[in-house]
Amino acid sequence: MSFLREVDRNGLYIRHGIDDSPDNKEVAFHIHDLCEVFYFVSGNAQYLVEGSVYQLERGSLLIMRPGEAHCIRFLSSESYERYAVNFPISLFDSFDPKQRLMRPFTDRPLGQHNLYYFPELEGTLHELAYYEGDDYGRTLLFTTRLAEVMNKLSRHSDRRPTAEPTLSEQLVRYVNDVLFEDITVGHLADHFFLSTSQFSRIFRKATGASPWTYIAAKRLIRARELLQGGESAKKAAENCGFKDYSVFYKAYVKRFGEKPSCLHK
Repeated sequence: MSFLREVDRNGLYIRHGIDDSPDNKEVAFHIHDLCEVFYFVSGNAQYLVEGSVYQLERGSLLIMRPGEAHCIRFLSSESYERYAVNFPISLFDSFDPKQRLMRPFTDRPLGQHNLYYFPELEGTLHELAYYEGDDYGRTLLFTTRLAEVMNKLSRHSDRRPTAEPTLSEQLVRYVNDVLFEDITVGHLADHFFLSTSQFSRIFRKATGASPWTYIAAKRLIRARELLQGGESAKKAAENCGFKDYSVFYKAYVKRFGEKPSCLHK
């Protein structure tokens, strides 16, 4: 049995979900243009973020910034419960123009310092998911409570030195370094003296996605950011590694459900 409650408040989303028998075959890696706060209630699982692997326990809270790939991996079929909140990185700009509340998201290396432990936040997240007041009250509660969560994260940001990267992390970081270049999986594998199959296997285990699925998703997210900044669709495609505009166009529509030109209307 599965249960999912979703609340959408003008681009702010909160979900509460329970899966009695979770299955890795039914989950895929995520990458999107919103920030995410993920709170783990129960289950037996790990969380993958850009090659880093985090063991989860009740009260584990993970943060992902826009464009940061993440995926859950179940270690058994124990009942899985979680909360997730998604919101734009500009959410608090009206009263925090320097984005100090967002530093835990932005002021760290990719895939590093994503994990916190805040068991006391479960009640706050439950309140956000099940508030039954009017729309104005819900939006006000959503924003103020989320700001409280962000303030807690800002005060507890992990600034310990980053450990020596594992091979998996090195693979993911290198792919991000050359993301928009003319690359093939063979070239990527050669850089690490691995076969193509070895590289693909390690990469999928680290991210939850094949190299090209990951690369295409990352390129599309970046292209969308450029479009939102006023770049033309053709130029955005070129800058993000798409040689063939028709390939970019079809992939963009499939992922975002709209034409690239829609952002310029």
